[in-house]
Amino acid sequence: MNLLRRLHFPHEKYPALTGVRALGATAVFFDHIPLLAGTHVVINVMAFFYVLSGFLIVRIYYEQAEWRREWLAKYFVNRFARIYPVYFLLLTIAVALHHEWRPALLLSNYTLTHALFHGATLLIQASWSLTVEETFYFLAPLFMLLARRRGNAAPLILGFALLAIALGISTLGFRFLGTPLFVFSTTFFGHFLEFLAGLYLARWVMRLETRGPLRLPGRRYTLAGSAGVLVLILVMVAIYAHEPLNHYAIVLVNNFLIPAPIAVLYLGLLREDTALARLLSTPLAGLLGRASYSFYLLQGLIVPYLRPIAALPGPYARLTGVIAAFAALWLVAVLLFTTYEEPLNRLIRQRFRSQDRSVGMRATLFRA
Repeated sequence: MNLLRRLHFPHEKYPALTGVRALGATAVFFDHIPLLAGTHVVINVMAFFYVLSGFLIVRIYYEQAEWRREWLAKYFVNRFARIYPVYFLLLTIAVALHHEWRPALLLSNYTLTHALFHGATLLIQASWSLTVEETFYFLAPLFMLLARRRGNAAPLILGFALLAIALGISTLGFRFLGTPLFVFSTTFFGHFLEFLAGLYLARWVMRLETRGPLRLPGRRYTLAGSAGVLVLILVMVAIYAHEPLNHYAIVLVNNFLIPAPIAVLYLGLLREDTALARLLSTPLAGLLGRASYSFYLLQGLIVPYLRPIAALPGPYARLTGVIAAFAALWLVAVLLFTTYEEPLNRLIRQRFRSQDRSVGMRATLFRA
């Protein structure tokens, strides 16, 4: 408990959303190494991250966003400071483990452009999603300025236009953007609506906050969002029950239908005092949520080495091994966050003076 108190962040504005990251990272781990043989997470866990990223980036930077070099430079410094140092460290470890020294492969992995190319080698398997995130970070100022100046329809029109262009490129036979299914499954252009759901949620929350306190009695948004997610999970179970898999049905549910109930669920977590919101707001959930990025990349790095656990004889040996690996990985992730990720993040921002209020609001989820 002393550690949790010492690591408490005093500027937490939406504490219930912090634990969502921990839950999402946990779901990814158990999808790769399930407790029970043959089980599989059928719903798109990354959608929960993408909607949250869209909300967080827009809520932090929307009011200060400018199409000026000074603002853009500090914005991109913040994104670099949050994402790249941990990725660079773990990718370097992955390079040493895989003995991969091909210049083109190293360039694509270190620049996070690798997941834009069909069939590319990912030295950290989970890093494909970082390419998706980085593409959104690059385009987010444009989406925010369009929304502010042209209304809600403008970002949606731009998103569909980018998707159409990407799909057109994917039919030309290049490795860049590869195939239509690759665009939908592995690139920002196929996942843009998840980020825009976060954008619209952020604009909704900002309007509510101008009218008074955000808190609302009851639990209708939490229940409605949870029910919507549950229905789509059941739909996905039905889709996976039929062979051959209908991949475009999976894309429809995971990329285009589930963002809306996720956004409603997040609104409930923000506004309503429910047991779920209180659980996700605890100090432990907050700590794990902040360490979830390190956890996510760590499991992408070492899960291949943990798969022999699944072959342990007997269900109890497997269960014990998976739980022990899960707990140990969280411990390493927390240590990595507290001793490397967060100190280096703060150091970079202080060095480039990118934390002042002219860049974005400071009292948010955590120093995103």
